[in-house]
Amino acid sequence: MTLMTIAARGFAAMDPQRQRELARKGGRMAHEKGAAHRFTTEEASAAGRKGGQRVAQNREYMAMIGRRGGQKSGARRQQQVGAVNLPGPTAERDPLAVTPAAVAAHPGQVAE
Repeated sequence: MTLMTIAARGFAAMDPQRQRELARKGGRMAHEKGAAHRFTTEEASAAGRKGGQRVAQNREYMAMIGRRGGQKSGARRQQQVGAVNLPGPTAERDPLAVTPAAVAAHPGQVAE
């Protein structure tokens, strides 16, 4: 199978300054038309609660991800301080590694 290079077209091909300008106009128009949505405190609270419930569905998986993140940030912090950096866990050895296979084993755990 060959890989094709796809040229950017339309909005993606525009200069970033021009993209911002058009996006700004679109946002203004949406507000003028009344189509733009601003969350109320209650709506934002409900959305946060819904996200929390989604995360809580598989606490073991979320704990695994959090633990792995803590290990990474701790290792990075040690490097910054100049501590001796011992070889860390790898995906092959580490049962807590977040790999594509681990993610595939827990579908639907990524916030939508």
